Amino acid sequence: MIRRHISVRGVVQGVGFRPFVYNTARALGLGGWVRNEADVVRIEAQGPAEAVAALVAALREHCPPQARIDALEVADAPCRDDDAAEFTILASAAVAAPRPTIPADLATCPACCAEIRTPGERRAGYPFTNCTNCGPRWSLIEQLPYDRPRTAMARFAMCPACRAEYEDPADRRFHAQPIACPACGPQLQLLDAAGRELATAEAALRQAAAVVRDGRILALKGLGGFQLVCDVTSEAAVARLRARKRRPHKPLALMMASVVEVRRHCAVSAAETAALESPQAPIMLLRRADGDPPVQPAPAVAPGNPYLGVMLPNTPLHHLLMDLVGRPIVCTSGNLSEEPMATQIEDAVTRLGPIADAILTHDRPIVRPVDDSVARVGPEGLQVLRRARGFAPLPMDVGMPLPAILAVGGHLKNAVALSLGTQVVLGAHVGDLDNVAAVAVFERAVQDLRGFFQVTPAAIACDLHPDYASTRHAERLAAEWRVPLIRVQHHHAHAAACMAEHRLAGPALALSWDGTGYGPDGTVWGGECLICEGGAFTRFSHLRPFPLPGGDRAVREPRRAALGLLFEAFGPEAAVHAAWFSHAELQTLMPALARRLNCPRTSSLGRLFDAMAVLCGQGGEVSFEGQAAMALEFAADPREPGAYPLPLCGETPAVADWEPLWRAALADRAAGVPVARIAARFHNALADWALAAAERAGLADVALTGGCFQNALLTDRVRGRLLQAGFRVRLHRDVPPGDGGLALGQVLVAAYQLAAQD
Repeated sequence: MIRRHISVRGVVQGVGFRPFVYNTARALGLGGWVRNEADVVRIEAQGPAEAVAALVAALREHCPPQARIDALEVADAPCRDDDAAEFTILASAAVAAPRPTIPADLATCPACCAEIRTPGERRAGYPFTNCTNCGPRWSLIEQLPYDRPRTAMARFAMCPACRAEYEDPADRRFHAQPIACPACGPQLQLLDAAGRELATAEAALRQAAAVVRDGRILALKGLGGFQLVCDVTSEAAVARLRARKRRPHKPLALMMASVVEVRRHCAVSAAETAALESPQAPIMLLRRADGDPPVQPAPAVAPGNPYLGVMLPNTPLHHLLMDLVGRPIVCTSGNLSEEPMATQIEDAVTRLGPIADAILTHDRPIVRPVDDSVARVGPEGLQVLRRARGFAPLPMDVGMPLPAILAVGGHLKNAVALSLGTQVVLGAHVGDLDNVAAVAVFERAVQDLRGFFQVTPAAIACDLHPDYASTRHAERLAAEWRVPLIRVQHHHAHAAACMAEHRLAGPALALSWDGTGYGPDGTVWGGECLICEGGAFTRFSHLRPFPLPGGDRAVREPRRAALGLLFEAFGPEAAVHAAWFSHAELQTLMPALARRLNCPRTSSLGRLFDAMAVLCGQGGEVSFEGQAAMALEFAADPREPGAYPLPLCGETPAVADWEPLWRAALADRAAGVPVARIAARFHNALADWALAAAERAGLADVALTGGCFQNALLTDRVRGRLLQAGFRVRLHRDVPPGDGGLALGQVLVAAYQLAAQD
């Protein structure tokens, strides 16, 4: 007879871990107990040595599918008589500071899906059904340990039937904290656009489905915020949604009822199917299928885009709505363009009332906003492009001890992060900090992360850009808390994030390619090849700088980037080639370029993409970031082997001279060479630059990071050339390559710099 004390750390709360331990120990005839604490699950098991060993083996090899064990420690304990014959679950104890022990929100499991569709079941048709294997987690937890009184479900007292399930070790709802049913749980309510009640419960759901079927717009309170829904097959409904939401061109996400339906519209691989049906259930970027499905999405859903962003229903409410609507729907974030997602009913009526014709809401509070994640299957498996529902706040173990560092991310696609031990918790996607409402959500995310884990950081990390809203907030917090503020260069943070995913300390070459980042020299960086080691970097190569007439206006007007290239190459003769501007516009812009008035210089690869897109006739003005570059990617012929010249000149930092490329592309365009060939030759030229820089650097590891590597064709071309030459290529996986991953890199750079000061 022996007794062992077992400590389990990782994602082990909210995933049915204690019920698993309880049932396994009882089956083995063991005595003892299991208990949640704020930072760990603790177990004491007593019985025959072989039975205790079997329990430990089961913990290592057969724990619940959504659990993740990061550390399992076993120690001897003295045998006791008081609990030797029975194994129990003890009440949770908050005896330590919380640590990353909880999962993200989980999509509805097959058992709950079947239950809500089975007549006679207690939860048939109930839109808030869940169990230990699925349902809300991060969106409703208020503090650890994870128990019902510490969640948004505390206001809903369990009925006797739910209480019996909750306390029955044989039931899949044993200790399922969000447990609910029609008798005791949240209820639906349908409102008109002004907030007046139209229906409740089942009638509310039926009438909401009718709104969608009739070609009108529905605001729906989902798991982590409101969404806007309409019939995807109705061009008029989609156009109306775009006009009201002020989102003229950016692709809209779709929801389809099943993988069978998805296959009618998209080419879906086994890996993509697995991702769609996973508990994370992200929006997947899927290539459209050949042929015409019987029911087609309206052209306005994703104009000119060979991909569709598709997800499956991820809550019982979505499943039930889809059953009643009977066709695919648009399901996009509940906001005006550039604003944060609404989470409260009062906010939804005010902000979404002018967009939606009806509002389907409920009385389960949303503790923190959680948007839908976006992902794709890349050459090395699933790659997360927007990290939110299903993925946040799952911690990343970076393999090295870190002080507590709060990182506030960047200005676009903001996400914040906090380091705890060897792990970094990356918060859910916040979005662009372009307005007061978005900044308020960002500040709440910072406060929430710090408060949730009850830690005062030893340092704060931010972007080098002095005017970012995130930087200004970091400055205020650092002064208030009297802790160091560490400013991390934008592209260095990108590089560090990718290296952290692969646990690389360096030296490594990072191709950090994106649209905008503040450089230490005061110029706008964006086409950077950095050698990174620890907390330091060397600018090894970069794109030749060129002027951006109008500065930030060039992001929305790619034709300005094209004019900057023309002026840099041809001087006053640039006006001859700039057919995208009127004579009056050129009379203003050309003198400004000559005098360098509001014409910051940039090495941005994103702006070079924009200029090439304009040259190829892809539009001089855009309504969302990356629109021109996406058009250029989609236009390229993947079979074209040719490449424009992009020579690497000089010593460190070697300059990639775009002028020969630009002149060759201008000549091809004038000669009538197809746009598909021009676009492909441009992508291939960038792959040549990547290889030349890697060969000159002579380092085995090359990290591909920054928003430009959301371009699948560019990633494929660069990765292929580097692998063929024998380099180890490191791609992002769990953290977005764009600005959504900056906070992770900021944490790592700050940690290295703090260590160097000790």
